[in-house]
Amino acid sequence: MFAVALAASILLLAIALDLLLGDPSPNYPEKIAFKLHPAVLMGRLTKKLEPHFKDSNPKVAKLKGALLALTVIAAFTLPVFLGLWAAYVFLSAIVYAIFGIILLKFTICIKLETDWAKAAAKAIAANDIDEAKKYSHFSRRDSTNLTGPQISSAVIESMAENLIDFKISPILAYSLFGVSGAIAFKAINTLDGMVGFKDSEHIHTGWFSANLDTVVNYVPARLTAVLIVIAAAMLGEDYKNAWKIACRDHAKTPSRNHGWPMAAMAGALRVQLEKPGQYILGDQNEPLTPDKILKALKIRNAALLLCLLLSLLIILLTRMYFFPY
Repeated sequence: MFAVALAASILLLAIALDLLLGDPSPNYPEKIAFKLHPAVLMGRLTKKLEPHFKDSNPKVAKLKGALLALTVIAAFTLPVFLGLWAAYVFLSAIVYAIFGIILLKFTICIKLETDWAKAAAKAIAANDIDEAKKYSHFSRRDSTNLTGPQISSAVIESMAENLIDFKISPILAYSLFGVSGAIAFKAINTLDGMVGFKDSEHIHTGWFSANLDTVVNYVPARLTAVLIVIAAAMLGEDYKNAWKIACRDHAKTPSRNHGWPMAAMAGALRVQLEKPGQYILGDQNEPLTPDKILKALKIRNAALLLCLLLSLLIILLTRMYFFPY
């Protein structure tokens, strides 16, 4: 039971550490804390190596793209695995736990997104659209001409999408495969964000990274939609509509995975979420007001809590048989 208690403590303390310190804001990329964040380092390594893995032949480019992805994943995962193994075996469980908590924290992002969601809702409510635009970073869209409701949509979509990438997937990866599993997921997700595009420059080189991210997020994405539905029921929101819209609209987004939680969230809030020119999710039963951002935040938090309980159960069942580092 010591292994179970240790693994559960690392997970809970990593989340507590994130809630206390948060992540460095991407709005200030010149700050040293941002430059040294593991995800940023993963991105920089990917960009530095990418030119060496390109090829004019599409088949060769896909093969080299796979080697690029595996190289980046191994460059971060192997040192973490070996380092934590050495700390646990040759030093102490306390030293192992300290490093494990810090490393796992870097794979989870809760506080920064929470702060931004609240700030965006406040700015939109005050009709300060220029201020609100500062918080649409996670949505990966040009905010120049966005209206208040469109910014609300972008923030809510981001929260639903990021519930997979920055919370549930890394937590589940840790529950099953330890800290190194969460780091490996972070590397896969970062690779997808750096090279997993369908433009002419990346369509072949980034093919493996994009599909690997789709595979590892396949189950978590659908689980996230289910957790959103359950969370909506717990909070008195429209859980029946959440499931209905998730089933109906999940395939409308370019991503095979992200449409599930976004559509579920749209249904739970009884609003229509839209990325202009790309997709529309849900029905416009109610207006997309700033308070919907705060309701989405509550649903996200409840879904995250449910995931945490599930992860603790997985830890209880798995750590009795093996101890991943």
